[in-house]
Amino acid sequence: MEPTPKVIRHFHPVLPARSLGTSPVRVELAGRAYALFRDGSGQPAALADACPHRFAPLSKGKVRPDGRLQCPYHGWRFDAQGKGSNPSQPELRHCDARSFQVVERYGYLWLAERDTPLSAMPDMGDEGYVFGGAFSTHFAAPLHVSLDNFSEDEHTPYVHTRLGWDDANAGRVDFEAQNLEDRTVVRYRAPQRPAPMMVVLGVRDGDVFQNEWVTRFDPVRSQYTIQWTAPDGRPRPFITRANIFFVPETARTTRLHVFSFLRTEQPLVRPLLPVAARAAMALTWWEVRDDARFIATVADTPYSHKGMRLDRFDTPLVHQRRLLERIYYGAGMKPTVVPFTREAPSP
Repeated sequence: MEPTPKVIRHFHPVLPARSLGTSPVRVELAGRAYALFRDGSGQPAALADACPHRFAPLSKGKVRPDGRLQCPYHGWRFDAQGKGSNPSQPELRHCDARSFQVVERYGYLWLAERDTPLSAMPDMGDEGYVFGGAFSTHFAAPLHVSLDNFSEDEHTPYVHTRLGWDDANAGRVDFEAQNLEDRTVVRYRAPQRPAPMMVVLGVRDGDVFQNEWVTRFDPVRSQYTIQWTAPDGRPRPFITRANIFFVPETARTTRLHVFSFLRTEQPLVRPLLPVAARAAMALTWWEVRDDARFIATVADTPYSHKGMRLDRFDTPLVHQRRLLERIYYGAGMKPTVVPFTREAPSP
């Protein structure tokens, strides 16, 4: 991937808010680096992580008592809007650094261009849900590989061990996919495999697992809504929802930021929602960790699907490439993908 500034027109979650204290922090997005810091009022700010003087990384500098970010090399300092000054030559003009918009929501810092309207902030669809928490996971694979992995459940019996069905039920899956103008919608229904952890959410052996998700590209994100029913069709008490944001850091790595929610339509169990929501987040963390452990195995998968023998569960994949290029990167643009190479083992 060549540096792609266009994607910063979308809001991306980039860092847990608690991770930004008194020192600046570097984050990467689509091949470019940004220095995040808190100004004199404690508000988060972001600058391009390159001093306009000699391109030294501002994230290696420090925040001055007046709230300005100071370059570690020659002491140039910048406010939250990027307005800069040179202490060695105060009269020097045009010392400014490029600045960006940072918004704090759901305990995360979201990065975008300064002129991106707040109305562009992604909707979590959390009405009626209790927020269970959020976490980030590093994927040692390009964006297209990470997205493909989360765009089909066919790997469920072989990569995962809790949610969904097992190998014995691989042929008993109901599947439906819709390729729409701006998104894909996918639904799965299958027997839930035995998993002791599922009891915490009121799931029992013999229940039916139902997963419905929507993938959008403003930025790249998927919303997974999972619920269970008893064999006689009665709904189990809880419905989980995970919003997963796929943030390309470099050509070879992707950062997943996950926001977990839980709801119930059964009044008697509503007092349990805060505790159950934390359990649902833990379950989501385990599932995403399974994918993160496996993903390096397929990290060098080509960007093009040409030559692959795709099956019905791969219906969304080709369509999502088109949406990725048209909506996320910009009309007609394809990312330049650097071939993935694994490091040789140490002697």
